[in-house]
Amino acid sequence: MKTIELIAPCHFGLEAVLKKEIYNLGYEISRVEDGRVTFIGDEEAICRSNVFLRTAERILLKVGSFSATTFEELFQGTRAIAWEDYLPQDGKFWVAKASSIKSKLFSPSDIQSIMKKAMVERMKSHYGITWFPETGASFPLRVFLLKDVVTVGIDTSGESLHKRGYRALTSKAPITETLAAALLMLTPWNKDRILVDPFCGSGTFPIEAAMMAANIAPGMERGFLAEEWKGLIPRKYWYEAMDEAREQVDRFVETDIQGYDIDGDIVKAARANAHAAGVDHLIHFQQRPISALSHPKKYGFLISNPPYGERIEEKENLPALYREIGERYKGLDSWSMYLITAYEDAERAIGCKADKNRKIYNGMMKTYFYQFIGPRPPRRGGSPVKKAEGIGD
Repeated sequence: MKTIELIAPCHFGLEAVLKKEIYNLGYEISRVEDGRVTFIGDEEAICRSNVFLRTAERILLKVGSFSATTFEELFQGTRAIAWEDYLPQDGKFWVAKASSIKSKLFSPSDIQSIMKKAMVERMKSHYGITWFPETGASFPLRVFLLKDVVTVGIDTSGESLHKRGYRALTSKAPITETLAAALLMLTPWNKDRILVDPFCGSGTFPIEAAMMAANIAPGMERGFLAEEWKGLIPRKYWYEAMDEAREQVDRFVETDIQGYDIDGDIVKAARANAHAAGVDHLIHFQQRPISALSHPKKYGFLISNPPYGERIEEKENLPALYREIGERYKGLDSWSMYLITAYEDAERAIGCKADKNRKIYNGMMKTYFYQFIGPRPPRRGGSPVKKAEGIGD
């Protein structure tokens, strides 16, 4: 099979999590940059990475990279790419998104327009026609300009990979599925440990955790744009990737995953989403306020995306809410707590300083991942080690 480079964008600050995922899938990393990881693969890797990667936002087929400080250089560099190797005569092609950082060319609309013209010129020369119907499969491009270096990729995913297909109903300010999965992977939680989300909203943290526990690949129940690319990726690779995913599922795994929310309608929505994901039997959802949070067992994990006051009137309630979180956490025996929030006074209100604090951009919003690390459960015949639940980078 032909060796190719693939680009996987991700949330800023979580590149190391995605890098580890790609390694575990069996592929070699060629480059790590802010917000994306590039790796070496083949046509089969396009299918497997779309189906199996939990923390990537999409998978791009890298088709070229060149320097450009003028629009003429951008035109010529784009025209030099062998587009005929990727795009059929009836293919629909356009620059869906262009981003520019520390580059002389910075206008997305101009970059998109000039690159489209250059592609058309190249295609005209190769196919010997002057007009393209664009009635066939879609080939949207994503372009990154960083320090005057242009990197061009064709989107193989279509809809963002955070759209697993299970979340039909959402709560206010939901966390995305890819971000929830990445944050879970930053903790030492595994399927044998207790997990509670006291602000579960539409259920994303518990559902993603249950999917991990049951080995359910995130892309099993959705389609991908590149499935339409008949000339580039043999159909059998998609079938093989899905067969591989189905063979790994363990729906009989035993878990202790719980999701609570004060809003009964939201809890119903979370249950419906869990059912759509095929993991409703692995999660206990219940209408319950944070003030009622308790658990008799030791060494559990509290992982949540609590409210952080998007409106002024909500912000007035935050100190009392986070103080309650701190009090409930102190009542849990030997637990760890992980919170993602944009509330900058969270530690003060909780009443203790986090062991670690990681800055993460959730879209354009700066958030903090506060990590209060509890002791490990004892080994047989041993005693627990204090603060031993380190966060893997």
